[in-house]
Amino acid sequence: MPTAFPYHTPVDHTPRQRTNVVVANERQTDVLQAVSSDTAQQILATLDDDPATASDIAEAIDTSIQNAKYHLDHLCEADLVEVADTWYSRKGVEMTVYALSVEDLVIQFGDFIPETSQ
Repeated sequence: MPTAFPYHTPVDHTPRQRTNVVVANERQTDVLQAVSSDTAQQILATLDDDPATASDIAEAIDTSIQNAKYHLDHLCEADLVEVADTWYSRKGVEMTVYALSVEDLVIQFGDFIPETSQ
């Protein structure tokens, strides 16, 4: 059945090249907490291939949509994943498309931040 909504339009998204995360006594970082679970790591690996919806991610890593969405929310808060687009289902329901927000994540200990960080 034809639909007025495009289903999977191409996503034009380019993640930042690099992000430094500094772990120091004076600062808290949500990044380590966000990537500490197996599910979060599987989501990041899935998104490394292409942007995807929460339901596509859940199917790819064999988990519930609710669990995938929970981890996606935390990854978004940690600025590792971002909303890249909106797709529509065949029934016209909006679906958020997620993508990696950074290509390289560098974790360093201490306060020194190199000048090449973004």
